[in-house]
Amino acid sequence: MPTSAIRLVRFAGRLLLALAAVATLVVVFLALIALTDGAGSGLAAWLTTLGAGTVLAMWRGRHRTWPARLVPFLPVLVAAALTAAVCIPTVPTTRQYPPALPFVATQHWTLTTGSRVAVYHYPPAKARPRHPIPLVYLNGGPVRGISVLDHQFLQLLARQGYDVYAYEQAGGGRSDLLPMDQYTISRSVRDLAAFVDRLDKGKADILGFSSGGVVLTRALADPRVAARLHRAIIAEPGPMDGPTAHITGHKGRKSARGLAPAPTGPRSTHIPRYAVAFGLMRLGLLTPDTGLIGQAEGDNAFTAADLGSDTASAYCARDAHRIPTEDTSQNFSFSPAASLRIQQTVKDSPSIASQLRRSRTPAMLLIAECSSQVRQWATAVLANDPGIQRTQYMPGVGHHMWNGLDDNNDRAVAVITAFLQDKPAPLPNYPTRDEIPSFLHDHK
Repeated sequence: MPTSAIRLVRFAGRLLLALAAVATLVVVFLALIALTDGAGSGLAAWLTTLGAGTVLAMWRGRHRTWPARLVPFLPVLVAAALTAAVCIPTVPTTRQYPPALPFVATQHWTLTTGSRVAVYHYPPAKARPRHPIPLVYLNGGPVRGISVLDHQFLQLLARQGYDVYAYEQAGGGRSDLLPMDQYTISRSVRDLAAFVDRLDKGKADILGFSSGGVVLTRALADPRVAARLHRAIIAEPGPMDGPTAHITGHKGRKSARGLAPAPTGPRSTHIPRYAVAFGLMRLGLLTPDTGLIGQAEGDNAFTAADLGSDTASAYCARDAHRIPTEDTSQNFSFSPAASLRIQQTVKDSPSIASQLRRSRTPAMLLIAECSSQVRQWATAVLANDPGIQRTQYMPGVGHHMWNGLDDNNDRAVAVITAFLQDKPAPLPNYPTRDEIPSFLHDHK
């Protein structure tokens, strides 16, 4: 073999060994991030990795001449540079709240629970008969700002004569953050009760969507909180307790997940620090109160594009190429760590079925045809809540039922207002409790 070819093979071999050393140090760093829970913004893992790499490089170069002794340090320096990016914040580490909305005033109420929440009020239109019971909206998330699309829907309800209130749950949107260990589903329920008390208008009608529907369901299972509720509308709920959260089953008709164009815009997950933090949190390898990134920094970094195909999953497959823009980049707010924390407290909670069976608050359940939720999450509520007077299976819509497409908003308003006014339902009462087995069997 020619000398040049031998040199080339040796060079390639050394390069591969160097790359393997870099990859090994990066893997060690990530493992240490998980083991130390990101202590010191990742510096504990970084310094340990750098120290271990330096010791190994010194050992490898101990019999070499002086210039050659430096060669083993090159992979260490490359790995140190790559992993250092995980330890350096690129967004403010104190919470940067969204600016005020141009079409509604933001109030801040301090509840008796200690939560300071952002509140929005849409008074009833003067041209329509005013409904005496206030209507409170609980958005999904669970710790997320209320989208502009949802605000538009709330305005539509107000134009029907409803006195509409909405608040962003603690840690979401313009509401103040809580210490991470205070984000629990039971705290969310207590906040709802405290909010109704703060309204000081007697009982309230509640519309809970997605994770807001979970809060509402658990409120119905608590007699002390249910006493504050006049009527309840549970729309597309998530799992209500631990046993329900562990149910595996089918979802609704095909959604736009995997069919819609990829979301555009900046992504925090393209930045090493946040890709590592959010990725390891989602895998359960970092706790929500990890030392790698603080809650405020994570909230500031997370963007709408980071939700990926989650947004598309809230729409029917036929709407894949016309999914509306749900929010503005200025208004969008999502707390991944706090949301994971609340979801975990739901998964860890015991069954509430026996308490829910004692509920007598008039309620309605909304189920979307193309729902991305496991069907048993909704049917578990229907099976165990005797207060549910009607179920409305909403054709032609996904998880986000009021989405501004076609007449979807008007149809959602029609079923909501009919129930609140105790008028005949626009759609058949389907599925009933007796129809749950066939509903699940037919994969509706």
